[in-house]
Amino acid sequence: MLRFLFCSAGYSLFVLWCGNYWLFFGILLLAELYIFRLIPWKYLKRKRSNSKMRFFTELLEIIILAIVVAFLLRLFALEAYMIPTSSMEKTINVGDYIFVNKLRYGPRMPMTLFSVPFVHNTLPFTSRPSYKTWTELKYNRLPGYSRVRNFDVVVFNFPEGDTVIPDLTDKNETFYTLARKIGRDSLLKQFRIFVRPLDKKENYIKRCIGIPGDTLRILHGKAYINGYKEREPEQVQYNYFLLSTSGNLGSVLLDSLDISWYDVNYNEYNGIYEVPLTHKTYAMIQQSGMIKGIRKHESVDPAFTNQQVFPFDKNYLWTEDNMGPLIVPKKNMTLPINGDNISLYRRIISVYEKKDLRIKDQDIYINGVKSDHYTFTMDYYFMMGDNRHNSNDSRFWGFVPEDHIIGKAMFVWMSFDKDKPGMKKIRWSKIFKIIK
Repeated sequence: MLRFLFCSAGYSLFVLWCGNYWLFFGILLLAELYIFRLIPWKYLKRKRSNSKMRFFTELLEIIILAIVVAFLLRLFALEAYMIPTSSMEKTINVGDYIFVNKLRYGPRMPMTLFSVPFVHNTLPFTSRPSYKTWTELKYNRLPGYSRVRNFDVVVFNFPEGDTVIPDLTDKNETFYTLARKIGRDSLLKQFRIFVRPLDKKENYIKRCIGIPGDTLRILHGKAYINGYKEREPEQVQYNYFLLSTSGNLGSVLLDSLDISWYDVNYNEYNGIYEVPLTHKTYAMIQQSGMIKGIRKHESVDPAFTNQQVFPFDKNYLWTEDNMGPLIVPKKNMTLPINGDNISLYRRIISVYEKKDLRIKDQDIYINGVKSDHYTFTMDYYFMMGDNRHNSNDSRFWGFVPEDHIIGKAMFVWMSFDKDKPGMKKIRWSKIFKIIK
């Protein structure tokens, strides 16, 4: 009886946490196991023990139990990810394997029910979807023990990842960047289009710079939150243009500074390198004696930037290094909207919060009602990569809704540098390193 009471109490707390009260029927199974015992479990076990298939049935039980435990851990607590891009160098390197804590912000319950377990959005070795959208559930997040805070390293679903062109070779291009260049209709005629549900969008990892209610501004590459200059991460990087004394910096120097070759650009006509540097590597390369000129990259003039910068409006002369002020929307916050600022919140209203937004002669209609203000129904975040000039982040696609948040990056459990030979591939210094 004590076992039954103890297990029932723990199970009840789990059900209350989930908020799915139909799960209380599971207590009947506990009652059967510990009190009623109507099913002859001992007989079935004894019968099985006499079978020649005992080894295989026990092995199958172990495998099923391991799969169930791994699935529950992945769903409610921890999930492993591999870092494929350099947007968070050197905080997180390409080839790092990390664990993400889902309990911190609260586990997000699955929305796409019919999907292959332990597979994200495509089947292995194919481009075919790993899911079916026959039934989709509404967004539901279980209570966590903390909120997303400024400067947390967060994993989330890519907000513009709802519409995908699988045949694109340039991964920096998205459906929306191309649509802004050549037009949506032209794009639909040229390419196959996949539409993905929210929880099957690609996973991104960035640092949260602006939380709900913040007023954000970026000046000369530095972020200012509510008027205060950001506390820059220790490993934050900015791009610099370098002119080598010999015309060639050489792989030895770049490797010694641990500069990712993914982000090195070289102009063979003038011999200028563009490389990302931290404050520490900036000082080291100046002292190397191998350069005769260095200048920080900064896109000050909107006329010369080659990036599509949020909010994609000619009335906002913003660049990746100079933008704002910008209010990050908060749940139940009401902001004035008009023809001048609607581009900042258009996608939030029409896509994330699914309102019918129409603009007629500078007048704004939401669900058919003329409006000069809007009250947000979710929290939003502004994300940036630590590799500031090599990061596809909120400066280029806007806000991250709360329902896209997956969890907080905890630590690196393994790290490989694919460009190194043999055992040198392993970055021993990064194993079990806490992500700050």
